[in-house]
Amino acid sequence: MTTRIILTGATGWVGRALVPAIAHTGDLALVGAVARGAAGRDLGEAIGARRLGVTVSANLAEALAAPADVLVDYTHPDVVKHHVLQALAHGLHAVIGTSGLGADDLGRIDTAARAQQRGVIVAGNFSITATLLKLFALTAARYLADVEIIDYAPPGKPDTPSGTARELAEVLAAVRQPSTSLPVDHLGGIRETRGGAVGAERPVQVHSLRLPSYVLSCEAVFGAPDERLTIRHDAGSSAVPYVAGTLLAVRRVGDQVGLRRGLDTLMTG
Repeated sequence: MTTRIILTGATGWVGRALVPAIAHTGDLALVGAVARGAAGRDLGEAIGARRLGVTVSANLAEALAAPADVLVDYTHPDVVKHHVLQALAHGLHAVIGTSGLGADDLGRIDTAARAQQRGVIVAGNFSITATLLKLFALTAARYLADVEIIDYAPPGKPDTPSGTARELAEVLAAVRQPSTSLPVDHLGGIRETRGGAVGAERPVQVHSLRLPSYVLSCEAVFGAPDERLTIRHDAGSSAVPYVAGTLLAVRRVGDQVGLRRGLDTLMTG
């Protein structure tokens, strides 16, 4: 059975890598694409490849005229929630690669997915190696009480922290032991230099650097008496690392109803 996909952000950085990957599979098919700047063009030609017979739409409502099974969204934090809710209302499952969604946004999407009996998978990073960073850090948090996260990205990244860092901090906050560091509200000086607290139970401090020469990097730094452990993931300059994980999510998104967060939920069963 072929899974029919609508891809929003189809001519973007990740979209350009996903299009040929989907085209070369036997069980997936692109039936719609959204990219406002390329609206009306053939998708293949819009990304500098051969014609694919898929016309780019200016908006998701237009693309939803074609029967489809899964929405894959790689767009912008300002529009992703609207896209996903719109797709769910039309009976599609959704795979979200766009970062910037907060806990309230995810809660609303989960509620809508359950109401429609559809699945949603959202990940701050669909890279397999970035997912291993998360799994290794969760193991370390069982033994080490103190952890902080440093998030690196280029100056133009529109959200902070990155989806990778936010997701990592939130899952670590749920399992970590009490920190030995002084609480931020007990400190003097400029408290903002301690970063932002992310997570509900035992928040993790996250420090976001936005500088030229970085693509995306994230590191979890664990400290213990007289020793330290750093677990770090560095992304290269292409979007290739995100393709395999995204396609895995597309194939598995319909297995359960409701929202699942993180590619690790698929890699661990």
